[in-house]
Amino acid sequence: MAKKGQAKNTKNKAKHSKLMAQKKNKKKAEELLRKERLKNIIKTMQEKSDN
Repeated sequence: MAKKGQAKNTKNKAKHSKLMAQKKNKKKAEELLRKERLKNIIKTMQEKSDN
């Protein structure tokens, strides 16, 4: 017999995948921000050592 009504567990799966995507994107953004900060630090240190 087929189920009647809405499919089981689809709302929870959608919510979970949305939250996991947010977490993944946040981590990726933090990594990029960290890389940019390190690049800026390295650049300023090189400029100071050149002077």
